[in-house]
Amino acid sequence: MLAMSGTLLVCVSLAAIPEKPYNDAARSSEATGKPLVVLLGADWCPGCVTMKNRVLPEVAKDGSLDQVEFAYVDIDKQPELARNLSQANSIPQLIRFERKSEEQWERQQLTGAQSVERVRSFLRGPAPSRPVAAAQPNLWRTVSQWLAGP
Repeated sequence: MLAMSGTLLVCVSLAAIPEKPYNDAARSSEATGKPLVVLLGADWCPGCVTMKNRVLPEVAKDGSLDQVEFAYVDIDKQPELARNLSQANSIPQLIRFERKSEEQWERQQLTGAQSVERVRSFLRGPAPSRPVAAAQPNLWRTVSQWLAGP
């Protein structure tokens, strides 16, 4: 009975992640103006499993994921998309795209398994007084190429 209730708890917490396919999340981000957040990972990666199954469900409990459009990209199932989004060879990667102007999107990234608090902070974006990476022109072009699909 205890094992069954533990399994039920895990299933309920996983259901709390508002995960969409990448193309849907990217389209929603463009329509709503919410930042696009993508977790790149794989089922065989312990840090990725921790982020997807423990950290993000905990972050979702307080509504932090409701402030962004979220997608999970499995690097084994969507390798070309993962390569286009990634700027590192390590996973997990949590990537945040935020529109700064019509033509500029800012890209930020966390690499490796992260704490719940670090992910919450990352989802909120940089503090106004903290320097951030310069906005990159046409970054959305990489993202929007995937909107069109194959």
